[in-house]
Amino acid sequence: MSITANKLLDASGLLCPEPVMLLHRAVREAEVGEVIKMLATDPSTTRDVPKFCHFLGHELLEQSEEESTYCYYIRKTV
Repeated sequence: MSITANKLLDASGLLCPEPVMLLHRAVREAEVGEVIKMLATDPSTTRDVPKFCHFLGHELLEQSEEESTYCYYIRKTV
């Protein structure tokens, strides 16, 4: 599936809780329906990003890992 992102958030090299804090700010600044592509290297994001989306009501469209980089596509829904 090819997803087009409206914004790129590169949290590579940052450790918990910084990636999710940056994601929270990016989602707050995004318009409803926009997609944020997030890149991260902290393995804790594999737990934190899905929980963030679930608790705040945003849609995690895709989650993948390639060479120790985690990629997420999040759609702002509320």
